Order: sequence, then structure tokens, then C-alpha cells
Amino acid sequence: MFGGKDHIRVVNNHLYISGADTVEIAERFGTPVYVTSEDRLRENIRRYHRAFPDADKYFAVKANGNISIIRILAHEGAGADVFSAGELYLARLAGVPREKILFNGNSKRDEELRMAVTSGVRVSVDSEEELETLSRIASEEGKSVEVLFRVNPDISVDTHPKIATGLKSSKFGIPAKSVKSIYEKAMQMDGVEPVGLHCHIGSQILDVSPFSEAAARMMDLAGEIAGIGGDVKLLDLGGGLGIQYDPAASPAPSPQDLANAVLPVIERRSEELGVRMRLILEPGRSIVADTTILLTRVNVVKRAHVTFVGVDAGFNVLARPMLYDAYHHIVVANRAGAEISDKYTVVGPICESGDVLARDRALPVVERGDILAFLDAGAYGFSMSSQYNGQPRPAEVLVHDGDMELIRKAEDINALLACQVIPPRLV
Repeated sequence: MFGGKDHIRVVNNHLYISGADTVEIAERFGTPVYVTSEDRLRENIRRYHRAFPDADKYFAVKANGNISIIRILAHEGAGADVFSAGELYLARLAGVPREKILFNGNSKRDEELRMAVTSGVRVSVDSEEELETLSRIASEEGKSVEVLFRVNPDISVDTHPKIATGLKSSKFGIPAKSVKSIYEKAMQMDGVEPVGLHCHIGSQILDVSPFSEAAARMMDLAGEIAGIGGDVKLLDLGGGLGIQYDPAASPAPSPQDLANAVLPVIERRSEELGVRMRLILEPGRSIVADTTILLTRVNVVKRAHVTFVGVDAGFNVLARPMLYDAYHHIVVANRAGAEISDKYTVVGPICESGDVLARDRALPVVERGDILAFLDAGAYGFSMSSQYNGQPRPAEVLVHDGDMELIRKAEDINALLACQVIPPRLV
């Protein structure tokens, strides 16, 4: 029923997650609310450890920036892929060791590069100009920073165009043909120490063959760099492994499937080149997406040209359906075992016609006051949320063996005024 998600089940007609009744959660913490299974989170990162025992796993913090979640993953041995000064701050505060943090990004501010240098984390360099800026800042600080080079490998993947990041038209990375010369330049520069290569080809990828192709291209580059005396100690293949959002769809590839696709390529080419490098992966979605559900309460059921179900969460809370036409499976949490009755279009309270969370979805009878659960909401759910239309952001709850713990308070209306300043002349 739930696509192999054994942390979610139906008990006495209610939806449960890791032993906790979602209806009780909604009553206790209010709605909308994000609910995360700690048990599923730990198991997901352990699946990567089992598939890649000799690789480092850097959790992509952009997928979910809750400090409790990052801390749990740090306890499980994960590092962090960060994309801003804010994400770096969260990762360090969560206890991620600096040597397991990579500062990524295509348009870093000088102050962000300086923070990376003074924090002692590695930087993924996205352009020659950024390399020069980083060298200058590191030299000013009297430090040397280890750098990887973000490669644009020009690899097409079957995913939404907005999350395909390895195409030659993408804003990310240095064209593969230019990497060798820039790497060689870095070998002579002050303040930087080139130690590896980095790529990321996209997100929600359900075919492992492009990862194999990316590994082969990166190993070719590693060979070119070895030929000029460069030392490639680290190879970061990024993240992007997809999940099964629709229980009726084919299962998504597992971390073991990914390992079977890329490790033979890396091992064979490493032996041919006579090099040894440490592999880094940056899983995000495949670690946190299916750990979390979003609970939202029905405000109104309106019969028009379709039957609309208006809930208290809109794209301000879950942006993926609006941004990518993304599918999230829905369960009526307080009637989880009921038979399908009708088709409904689920919409939020935002003053935009695009505020549609699901179209023509077959559900049991839905009534005002019901609790709808959107599954697989742990990746790019809260992290993309906003206060649009004056809607405060929701709470987050962690569940473990039936216990419920608040890991983020719901904002109140006062949060809308945070950082706002009224000029004295307007008082």
C-alpha cells in the first residue's frame, strides 16, 4: 500500500508512522505539521553505508536543513554537502566534522568563501574566477584550503528539466574540456590545494546508467590530471538517486544498485591509471524524502467543475507540486483504511491559481476536519517553505518508537515581523 515503507502502516483505521498515531500528532501539534521517522532516517543512511563501505556520504543539507536531522545523520557517520554560509553554520552546529564538509555552489559571495576558509572546510570550485578569488582570500587569511573542481560532464538524465544539473547548458560546473588546465593552474597558486574532482548530474534520477557514465567521464579526467602530475585524492559523484513517490510505480533503484553501477567503473579505471582515490557521495532526497509526511487539515470541500478539497497547507508549505508538477501520495489519515470513494483536487489557501497540491486524486470520502497525509515530504518540503500570503511556517515533529518530539516550533504571526524595521518617519 505504501511502496515498501515499513515505518508507515494503518492501525484501527488511523495512519501511523513509527508507532505514532498521525491523528494524535495533528491534534497535539496542530496543522500543517511535518512528521519525521527517526528510525527510517537512520536505516536510509545505513543502506548507503552497507552499499559503499569505503566511501564518504555527505548529506545534501539543501534537502532538509533541520538541525536535529543533520545531527542524527552526523551520529551515523555522515558528512555534509552545503550550499551557503547558512548551511555551513547548521552543519557545524549539528556536529558534522569540518573534514567531512564540502562547500558547494555556483555563485558564492566573498564572505561565504572567507567563512569556508576560516572554518577549514573543503570548497568545490565552480569557475576559474572563483578559484582566483578563493586563492586571494585564503592568502589574506594565511591559510590553505583544499579544493575540488565542479565538473560539468554534459550528461543528460531523465528527470524534470529544473533539476537536471549535468547538461552543458546548466549553470553548474566547469566544462570538462577546461578542467585540466584550471587544475594545473591551481597547482601553482597560493592558498589553494587541488585534491579532487566533483560532479552532480541531477536529482530524482531513476536509472543508474547515467551515474555509470558520469563515473567513467570523471575517471577519464582523473587520468588527464594524473598525466600532468596532479594528485586526485577525492572523487565526488554527487547525489541524485531518486525515490518511489507513487506506490503504483516501479520501485526506485537502491543504494546497492547505484554501487553496482559505479564501483566497477571506478575500480577498473583506478587500476589502469595506478591511482587510488576516496569516493564521496552526496545523497539528499534518497536519505530524507520517505522519512517524512506532511499532515494538513481539511478546511472545506467544494463541489464545482471538480470537487475541491481546501486544506491548510499550500505551496507555501509544500512547493514541489507547484514547481515540478510533483506527485505525493495522499492518505486520509483519520480514515486510512476506508475504501476509495471519489476523485478530488486538493488545493491550498494561497491566493494563486497554481496552489494545487494534487489533481483528480482517488480518495475515500473527504470531509471538513479530516487530516490528509502527504507522503515522502522530507526532501525539499520544509526547506522550500515560505511565509507567502502571511502564512507562518509549520512545526516539525520527530517520532521514534511511538514517542513524539518537537524539533521545530510552528511560527506564529509575530514571525512575519522578524527583521522588519519601520523608519522613524513612518511611526
